[in-house]
Amino acid sequence: MNKIVLVGRLVKDPIKKVIEESGSVVTRFIIAAERPYRKQDGNKEADFIPVAVWGKKAEIIAQYAQKGNMITVSGRLETRNFTDKEGVRKFISEVVADDFQFLSFPKKPEEASVNE
Repeated sequence: MNKIVLVGRLVKDPIKKVIEESGSVVTRFIIAAERPYRKQDGNKEADFIPVAVWGKKAEIIAQYAQKGNMITVSGRLETRNFTDKEGVRKFISEVVADDFQFLSFPKKPEEASVNE
């Protein structure tokens, strides 16, 4: 089973993109998720995890979420590869979120702006 649940803060504002061929909407962002233990100096480390959300949920994230918001996402880990312009094979891993919940207050509707 491929199931991931993350809790963390958005590192920067989400980026919404409309796929030209299909008209589908995807919003991507990065979550800083703290590790559950402390280092010897007492500080916690964080992992920076890329997340993609598709469809109507992508529209909601793009409209209301912003850098610093605490969020929980659940979904699956997806890995894909491609060859760049220089002919080098690249691998990308990201969480494709099926569901999310804001844990801190997102933008108010009148303050929201959709990234396009």
